[in-house]
Amino acid sequence: MDMRMLIFSVLIVLWTFCAAAQNERKVEPRNRIQARGLRLTLQTAANNTFMEVKKPKKKVIEVPDYETPVDDDQSPAAGKDADADLPTCLLCVCLTGSVYCEEVSPEMTTVPALPKETTYLYARFNKITKIGSKDFADIATLKRIDLTGNIISEIEDGAFSKLDQLEELTLAENRLIKLPMLPSKLTSLNANHNLLKTKGIKATIFKKLNKLAYLYLGDNELEAIPQLPESLHVVHLHNNNITTLTDETFCKGNDTHYIRYNMLEVRLDGNPLILAQHPNSFICLRSLPIGHYK
Repeated sequence: MDMRMLIFSVLIVLWTFCAAAQNERKVEPRNRIQARGLRLTLQTAANNTFMEVKKPKKKVIEVPDYETPVDDDQSPAAGKDADADLPTCLLCVCLTGSVYCEEVSPEMTTVPALPKETTYLYARFNKITKIGSKDFADIATLKRIDLTGNIISEIEDGAFSKLDQLEELTLAENRLIKLPMLPSKLTSLNANHNLLKTKGIKATIFKKLNKLAYLYLGDNELEAIPQLPESLHVVHLHNNNITTLTDETFCKGNDTHYIRYNMLEVRLDGNPLILAQHPNSFICLRSLPIGHYK
């Protein structure tokens, strides 16, 4: 009987341990799933943190502060030639080789500093009063200058002397009383609507210009016709105070066979001049002067 009780007690103890073991197996997967979920959560958080750290930084574009003055020494473009051109090209329109400064506001009273490669300058309808000898000194590439509609009353003699490439010069609608020396390659000069007088134009100023083809001196105060080069095609001298002509003005008085083939158009209307009194003055021309005469 004691033996049976002992065996029965041992079996109960073994059964208790087995039941406990089975309960542990059932709980273990749940614990493992929870542990695995925790690990995944931690790993995901770590990965997200890692990705945030590794994200490339966006490129930041700095916008210049135009209201804050910058010293010349601190400017990144200091010392560059382009800076010298910037002020003019803010006031005017600068295209390749051409500068347009027309009716500039605020009023432009002097010739602006030009980019060194300027070929064509249009500075019309401003308030420029004078052309100095240094205004174009460093711009050897200029081929055309148009200063129409300013209030220029003086041009220094050396203003155009260094412009070896200058071909067209327009000074119309200003207040000039005399003309400066002109460059040798000039083909066209327009000085209509000024205050030019004969004493303000040197006697041989045009005679030496052997490429001059177009000369416009209308609406001035000239008393006589200056010496004209053989190269002229068109000359306008209307609305002046010209009273006399000679046989040498357009022709060669001693050579009755001489014909001035280049001259295509002469205009002398609006002068106190009677053409009928000068029949030999136009004998060498291919056509008589145009316009209305008395």
